[in-house]
Amino acid sequence: MGALRLILLYVHLIGFALLLGGLVTQYLSGTVRINKAVLWGSIVQLLSGIGLAAPLRGGGDHEPDPIKLVVKLVIALMIFVMVFVPRKRETVAKGHFFAIVGLTLANAAVAVFWR
Repeated sequence: MGALRLILLYVHLIGFALLLGGLVTQYLSGTVRINKAVLWGSIVQLLSGIGLAAPLRGGGDHEPDPIKLVVKLVIALMIFVMVFVPRKRETVAKGHFFAIVGLTLANAAVAVFWR
């Protein structure tokens, strides 16, 4: 079970890198849009996050706070919807784009700082 959790965590971090890296790349390119890295990063983050939370529900000393899991799930779902809906548009509004960036960073902050 420990190896599976580490693999899921690794995949989850790759999803974060795809999501945030894709957003930074699009911002630096001057065209604010949703690219494939952002879309796939949001999908990987959502699915691997669910996978990380599911096996840990069995109890034990390191069981995560259920409220934290719900907060992270809600933020991940918001990111996914905000990425999925405008994915085929040539450009997205800068406020929408920066909201995705902010939610991505907020989700990482919840993961790191909420103990």
